[in-house]
Amino acid sequence: MDDTLLIARAQFGLNIAFHILFPTLTIGLAWLVAYFRIQYERTRDPAWLATYKLWVKVFALSFAMGVVSGITMSFQFGTNWPGYMASVGNIAGPLLAYEVLTAFFLEATFLGVMLFGMDRVSGRVHVASALIVAAGTTLSAFWILALNSWMQTPAGHIEVDGELIAGSWWAVIFNPSFPYRFTHMLLATGITASFVVAGLSAWRLLKAPGDAAANKTLRFGAHIAAVLMPLQVFVGDLHGLNTLEHQPAKIAALEAIWKTERGAPLTLVGIPNEEEKRTDYAIMLPKGASLILAHDANAELKGLEEFEEHPPVAPVFFAFRIMVGMGVLMLALSWVGTFVLRTKTPRWLLWAFASFTFSGWVATLAGWMVTEIGRQPWLVQGVLLTADAVGGATGAELGASLTAYVATYAVLLLSYMVTLTHLAGKGSA
Repeated sequence: MDDTLLIARAQFGLNIAFHILFPTLTIGLAWLVAYFRIQYERTRDPAWLATYKLWVKVFALSFAMGVVSGITMSFQFGTNWPGYMASVGNIAGPLLAYEVLTAFFLEATFLGVMLFGMDRVSGRVHVASALIVAAGTTLSAFWILALNSWMQTPAGHIEVDGELIAGSWWAVIFNPSFPYRFTHMLLATGITASFVVAGLSAWRLLKAPGDAAANKTLRFGAHIAAVLMPLQVFVGDLHGLNTLEHQPAKIAALEAIWKTERGAPLTLVGIPNEEEKRTDYAIMLPKGASLILAHDANAELKGLEEFEEHPPVAPVFFAFRIMVGMGVLMLALSWVGTFVLRTKTPRWLLWAFASFTFSGWVATLAGWMVTEIGRQPWLVQGVLLTADAVGGATGAELGASLTAYVATYAVLLLSYMVTLTHLAGKGSA
């Protein structure tokens, strides 16, 4: 891989990693904020109003960060990856436009009503605005996941004069992996938001143990996470079966299955050695991979030897284990927390939830690394190679802009974290 391609990929990877942090939070948080607003409208309890006013600020800040980073990322399609739009722009362009026209404008307009219209519109209109914003965030995820899923499992397109166009928009949007990816992502956003709510509430309670609103939102976040985590495990399993069917090379890489075999073992930990085509220091569960991936302990799984082109093994292998490992810890904490919080609120549990405030981000970033690196060397699976889409910018130019991005995003993320912890520390009083 030449330096230009490597730096271009690193730059886009940094941009999308930074950007995805915020939609991953806001999509789920929008529904939680809408719930807080409905509860106030239903009960007229001032505590619910204070809770709503706190969390709508967190939502608005996160939404703004997502918009800014999303605009920056979209420019890179033209500057760094002109081959992408030249080849598949007739499909990608409309899907991105649909996201802006049907979702972003909806969110931006009614977010203004949420923030500034409580005393200017009726309670019902204000509640409706909160629900519309929540629906808009989900609709936004629909279009973006439709495009990303099509890049993973393209369908419904035809080629005309070297360019791809949609033969059937229904088939393009509802491609084979879309239902699983969309559901998996929506659950991830709900889990991320619930841990942020619980974590920042715990942070507030460490400073002010008597804050009744923070006690309420801590329990609320823990309960939501405890419900969503098992659902995510189930959907993740279905997603894995779909990936095994449509992207077997990705499965072989994330499990470091070097040779095709029946009853393939599951590698719990190890260090993939791609040069020697083995996994060093591996701890394995006999027949575990076949059982988990195919639901048959004696099923045959294709090894990397079967594929002329396959993704780099180590990044996918480790990212998958980070995602699963973090998910297991989040599941355990949400269940333990739900049980303990029925009767008491010990400080050790508050520290645990505070420490896991952004655990959803860790799991999501690891999962997206599996998704995106696992598709390599393809930009659009089986259709467009990543190397064929990169632009003409030099390595030096890309390196300079990458350095600027790193510095800018580091400052923005630090500022965001400081602001969030400040808001949480003040509480909803």
